[in-house]
Amino acid sequence: MKFYRKSSAYARAEPEARVAHLVGRLKEAEGRITSQRLGIIRALVYNKNHPSVEDIYRELRPTFPTLSIATVYKTLERLKRMGEVLELEFREGRNRYDGMKPEPHTHLMCTDCGRILDLEFELPAGRASSLARTSGFRLRAVRLDLYGVCKRCRRKGS
Repeated sequence: MKFYRKSSAYARAEPEARVAHLVGRLKEAEGRITSQRLGIIRALVYNKNHPSVEDIYRELRPTFPTLSIATVYKTLERLKRMGEVLELEFREGRNRYDGMKPEPHTHLMCTDCGRILDLEFELPAGRASSLARTSGFRLRAVRLDLYGVCKRCRRKGS
């Protein structure tokens, strides 16, 4: 069972190349791309802080006054089902989305401002499976998040 891919093409992709890839995938699946969907894709890819549905909606509403939050949800859900978006689920608060690296990877999360950074860390091969076998679990997913306070927030507190 492999949970982490070493620096994939996603990690090295330029945002415009990633936008073009996502547009192509949606066109293959649905035949057309609306300007609103293109806006959603661009907002997702260019926001390095893993935006929520609400973040994307707020950003695009001035440009697309008829945009509904349901359109944002449906577009992200479609991309997620296609394996092109990674959803970071949280018990409290809003789920966030990673459009640049849809494979599981480690995140650093600031508990003060909510900032999320990608961390290049690979779980040693077989380690998750070994831990699951030892504990009697059958793994469905692996997610490793590290929580702390980012540099900006630490500076503000100084």
